[in-house]
Amino acid sequence: MTGHRTGILATGSYVPKEEVSNEEIASRVGVTAEWIERKTQIRSRRFAAPDEATSDLAVRAATAALEQARLAPEEIDYIILSTSTGDFPQPPTSYLVQDALGAHNAACFDINVVCSGFVYALALARSLVDQRPEARALVIGADLYSRILDFTDRKTAVLFADGAGAAVVGSVPEPYGITALELASRGDAHGLIRVEAGGSRNPATAETVAEGGHFFRMDGRGVRDFVTEHVPPALRRLADDAGVPLSEVDHFVPHQANGVLLGEVVERAGLTNAVTHRTLRQFGNVGSASVPLALDEANRSGALKDGDLVLLAGFGGGMALGSALLRWAVTA
Repeated sequence: MTGHRTGILATGSYVPKEEVSNEEIASRVGVTAEWIERKTQIRSRRFAAPDEATSDLAVRAATAALEQARLAPEEIDYIILSTSTGDFPQPPTSYLVQDALGAHNAACFDINVVCSGFVYALALARSLVDQRPEARALVIGADLYSRILDFTDRKTAVLFADGAGAAVVGSVPEPYGITALELASRGDAHGLIRVEAGGSRNPATAETVAEGGHFFRMDGRGVRDFVTEHVPPALRRLADDAGVPLSEVDHFVPHQANGVLLGEVVERAGLTNAVTHRTLRQFGNVGSASVPLALDEANRSGALKDGDLVLLAGFGGGMALGSALLRWAVTA
């Protein structure tokens, strides 16, 4: 195929049925519902049912994306799953998704870049499709944070929730598709977001459980400072590489970290002309699922028009940054 780029053909998402209000979280954490909304702009979130795991959420989102793309699971060549809350340490969660979907022709793998993971997975899918333009990749971001939250820690318990988002990636005609990608990692800031126990350095024991070592921890102020310092320049570099000023971006689809923080990023990056898509008000911060969930909401609402310039941005644990600029193609 000539004159093509790699682009997004379809999207899908899934959030669990159980809605958890600010009032409920506030009573567990020891703050007020008003405090949560003022600090985060989150009003509610969804928690998975006891019998739901990350792969179950991922399968639901993937199925919705496949249905929109009018593709059967066996037509998928690659499954790339971004998650930091996999079903098990082994096997990879993507293999459980493959089996549940019946996508037995797909090569599968997981990546863990926490909240930037969907954009990193999209970059990998782009490389694979660029080499095989006839191939189609299923890119999924899914996380289930409710199982690793410490509900005595207001820095994390008020923010995080469960969900999944997916995209079918394949060839689209120029000038549509991905025009630029920017990936960056800052391992010197790895301590800002962490789960301290359960790995090879600090294996699970009765003591690590009793000490809360398996809970998700975050230095909230450190994360905010990192994001406001590093994300706007990274977005400007991406725009410079693409030869498109950020003022011409039609849609900004960021990681749904915190509503107040997103407002700062938009102002500092000069993205006030773009529509910033937010799902955090009703779904909270869903980690790797944040970007694809917000993208699916925007896509299914009809907000994304053919030829629109869409900027995706993930940032978080690692610390990692990932952004992608694409010309949206309406394929349906």
